[in-house]
Amino acid sequence: MSLKNEALLLGQKAKEASRRLARLSADEKNQALLGMAEGIERQSEFLLKENKKDLDLARKAGLSGALLDRIALNPSRIQAMARGLREIAALPDPVGEIVKMWRRPNGLQVGRMRIPLGVIVIIYEARPNVTADAAALCVKSGNAVILRGGTEAHFSNRAIGAILQQACAAASVPQEAVQVAESKDRGLVHELLQLEEHIDLAIPRGGEELIRAVAENSRIPVIKHYKGVCHVYVDDEAAFEMAERICMNAKVQRPAVCNAMETLLVHEGIAQTFLPSMIAKFQAAGVEVRGCKRTRALASGVKPASEDDWTTEYLDLILSVRVVKNMDGAIDHIERYGSQHTETIVTSDYRKAREFLDRVNSSVVLVNASTRFNDGGELGLGAEMGISTSKIHAFGPMGLEELTTTKFIVFGDGQIRE
Repeated sequence: MSLKNEALLLGQKAKEASRRLARLSADEKNQALLGMAEGIERQSEFLLKENKKDLDLARKAGLSGALLDRIALNPSRIQAMARGLREIAALPDPVGEIVKMWRRPNGLQVGRMRIPLGVIVIIYEARPNVTADAAALCVKSGNAVILRGGTEAHFSNRAIGAILQQACAAASVPQEAVQVAESKDRGLVHELLQLEEHIDLAIPRGGEELIRAVAENSRIPVIKHYKGVCHVYVDDEAAFEMAERICMNAKVQRPAVCNAMETLLVHEGIAQTFLPSMIAKFQAAGVEVRGCKRTRALASGVKPASEDDWTTEYLDLILSVRVVKNMDGAIDHIERYGSQHTETIVTSDYRKAREFLDRVNSSVVLVNASTRFNDGGELGLGAEMGISTSKIHAFGPMGLEELTTTKFIVFGDGQIRE
């Protein structure tokens, strides 16, 4: 079968499954999700066996230790997948929710009701757990999903997909609501991205190169998240102890994630007092600090920051630091170099905090809290598909509600338009 026909068959099956899935109750969808969790636990040995095939091939290919860790499954990670499925089952079902209602002067009642998007294709790299997480979010929100994981996790993704489909078949959910694209040929991704009549949304999850390739080749709307160049601005009215805790957590707690701080901006009025101690703490934690000229004059061991550093998502223990004149200077820097992902202000001045919230238009803006809180689970969404830095259709962490849209519903009692 040609790649074009393979993609078309996946799309056609998903489209038909989406129509049936949209009519199911929350209980019917939850039954499938709970069955998925039980299947993941029951077939853990099978998953580990298939995952070993991926790891063996990855080692032969010379993939990095970090990538091997992202591919690897173990009993703890398998339990985490099952737990995630149960957590999604416990979330409220957004489908059918009436968002608001209002009455027109002619007596018509007008409202908006949540409905599924339809069919979603998800293109992702490395982590096999995404297969289960993404499938569960889509099923719960009434969407059929086509999953195309990276070839480095081919056997793991296929095994997880088979278990998820078995659970669907045992419940009321059509088996084709969850499909794992099996072809390793990258050309299949291109063909899937042409199926605008069958697929409603593409969500790429991975590095900037993957996301740009999907966006450039897709005829389907794409939710994008190119990179997370996240900032913390420490104001001249910040509490130093709190600022140090927030900055350390934002950079060091888990540096290889998109919501880690990449640039620290510090008000010039406190730079001489705050930065030497803060930089020493970063360096003690193994962080390589790159700074502007004023930063380098305040602390030793700081490398010069280039123009490229301000736009770089390091995903590592590397940090850029700049001294700015005031909050206006910090916001100007964020607008020029940021990626609209996550920004924090540390200040005890309520007026400045509100102004920062009003003026900075990133997907999540925080006051006196770490950038690491830009996460669906941490923000109370229960789970997330990813973090969108596109303002259309969703902005920020994408939970169940963000995987739906709304239609207008109208109740009348015989009204006609004159």
